[in-house]
Amino acid sequence: MIQDFELAAWNLTYLCIQPRLVYKQLFYHKQTKNIWARDDPATVILVVFALALSAIGWGVYYRRSPFGVAYLAILMIARDFLGAGVIVATAVWLLSKVFLVPSDPASHEIGSSLEWGYAFDVHTNSFFPLYLSLYLIQLFLAPLITKDRWVCLWLGNTLYLVAFAQYIYITYLGVNALPFLIRSELLLFPLIPLTLLYVISLLGFNVSSAVLRLYFG
Repeated sequence: MIQDFELAAWNLTYLCIQPRLVYKQLFYHKQTKNIWARDDPATVILVVFALALSAIGWGVYYRRSPFGVAYLAILMIARDFLGAGVIVATAVWLLSKVFLVPSDPASHEIGSSLEWGYAFDVHTNSFFPLYLSLYLIQLFLAPLITKDRWVCLWLGNTLYLVAFAQYIYITYLGVNALPFLIRSELLLFPLIPLTLLYVISLLGFNVSSAVLRLYFG
């Protein structure tokens, strides 16, 4: 059990500095367990724990009551992480069946398909660097990036750009690591509208202020 958490902590650390290395470990897992998806909840538990800590931090910053902090933690865990994960994992799983398998059935390995559980693992991996940017770093930068100055707008919007770009890229790496899928580069397409929206936002829309107002009222 302790080893599971040590490995999960190692994976989460390297997802932020060298995400390709994390997915290189998949082949060892597949050879020993005969599945691509994780067979332990350690990574999910660590992410849930990190979100709970962030909820406390945001609750203190916005002076929420203990019940308000608990409600915030539930939102972050159930909606932002688990709910969004179910949606993203299902979308990637369906996309893989339509666009990412070889058109020639003979070239597709029997029994080789993207497991829904693995798609959720990919979401979990991609979510953690986003968590660090938007749930942790943004907390410390909130007094600055919500100010009505262009440089503050630029800093906050760039933080969101980096967070979602990391999410998209690590999701791509996770799908691209499976040897029986093709055209995984399609998963990088959201980077185009993301970049365009970022450029447009620099004309005067502070993403951080808008999101925090929506989130905390």
